[in-house]
Amino acid sequence: MSASKNISFNVISTDLKKVTADALVIGVGKGADGPVILDSPLSASAVVSLEASLSALGVSGAADQLIRLPGLPDTGAKVLVLAGVGKLSGTEITQESLRRAAGSAIRQLSGLKHVVLALPTTTVGQVSAIAEGAALGAYQYASLHSSTAGKKDPVAKVTIHSSLAKDPTLAAALERASVVAKAVNATRTLVNEPPSVLYPSTFADAAKELAKGLPVKVTIMDEKRLLKDGYGGIMGVGQGSSRPPRMVKLEYKSDKSVADLALVGKGITFDSGGISIKPGAGMVTMKCDMAGAAAVLNTVLAAAELGLPVNVTGWLCIAENMPSGTAIRPSDVLTIFGGKTVEVLNTDAEGRLVMADGLVAASQEFPDVIIDVATLTGAQVVALGHRTAGVMGDDGVSAALKAAADRAGELVWPMPLPEELRPSLDSPVADMANIGERMGGMMTAAVFLQEFIGKGKDGETIPWAHLDIAGPAFNESAPYGYTPKQGTGMAVRTLVTYIEDVVARSL
Repeated sequence: MSASKNISFNVISTDLKKVTADALVIGVGKGADGPVILDSPLSASAVVSLEASLSALGVSGAADQLIRLPGLPDTGAKVLVLAGVGKLSGTEITQESLRRAAGSAIRQLSGLKHVVLALPTTTVGQVSAIAEGAALGAYQYASLHSSTAGKKDPVAKVTIHSSLAKDPTLAAALERASVVAKAVNATRTLVNEPPSVLYPSTFADAAKELAKGLPVKVTIMDEKRLLKDGYGGIMGVGQGSSRPPRMVKLEYKSDKSVADLALVGKGITFDSGGISIKPGAGMVTMKCDMAGAAAVLNTVLAAAELGLPVNVTGWLCIAENMPSGTAIRPSDVLTIFGGKTVEVLNTDAEGRLVMADGLVAASQEFPDVIIDVATLTGAQVVALGHRTAGVMGDDGVSAALKAAADRAGELVWPMPLPEELRPSLDSPVADMANIGERMGGMMTAAVFLQEFIGKGKDGETIPWAHLDIAGPAFNESAPYGYTPKQGTGMAVRTLVTYIEDVVARSL
């Protein structure tokens, strides 16, 4: 698997004249009365001079705006960069605004070696957000181009200027930012790999390779074991491909665990639609249909690397959905792991079939919570657009995920699970069908998944939530903030934050 280069960080509070760098970045906000230069280590006279020139320079303070100027005498940087942080509301700048501004600056300054970020910070959390944004913004996919002519290398070194440089809690905060950014970037790379490179067996191998050196047990179930054990959803979806399916189980266990969590991820390495084949244009981005499994994989690895006191098990449901003489047909009936039968009315509604196997398998270990992540429905994009994921399930878990997403800087919105949708999944020949009511299809798919959540040791249904990341997992438009084109790494930051919140609530 290709890998993005790591970026190095340090935090200082010293005089900037002593720091030799290619660029110094300061923040500009979009105020009610025009652009505003944010707190920075520049001299008062330099700030006054700059403010007088903002309008002439076309500076607005809008997010993603980047203006380069000659370096000032009172800094050691060759270039002064004005980075927009977006609309200002009140006196406090949010961590996400700083994360985006830092990521945008580092992304747009590729080709430079050393950049100083002098964005305003009053808390360690803000410093950590800047570091995380910079690491995310520096991401580049190591593409398969035969020539690298004209390609600019990412910024290799970032210095953050902050008065909090000596804070005793800073080191741990920066370590977390580094681990989380690495997990997001690894997810992006998996999503970006072409399906000729990343298919079920190589995805499983990549999971094993990424877990090396971490206290994570990796179990790979091949097609023989899946068939023997009755994983009918994964086997059914994968039977049309020459590349057989895999189930990967990841187990991270802590001696100080306060909870047992299960994460289930959809891993369709390419989705042609199967016999219910997609239009050609609809297949172009379908290498991203394994983004949920990639997010689950790297969340488990991040939890292990951070040493969080929880037990986390990840289930990666991996298959390639292809049309062939051996592919499942509309009207076929599959027996899901655990025994429930499903009539396949549309082979392009395959994600829920592989996820059903994973949800039953996860339930049989009686975790405290199950969360599944999937690029599940086009209806999610219709309902919430390209940047906002939908969350459905038990109110408590959904609300906790929404709160975690808000803090992590990811866009997630809660959606209901209307009872009237379940009868639309009834089948005359099986326990249920794999498609139902078309309107509200994102919710219908979640209602299908809900049928495969088992009961816990107390006899009650295991708390569960479903994240549909079909839109935000893959960015087909231009890069923005710390988000590159193609794979975004959506859901990793939300899941890590959620796990940390579970730990915090138990203390």
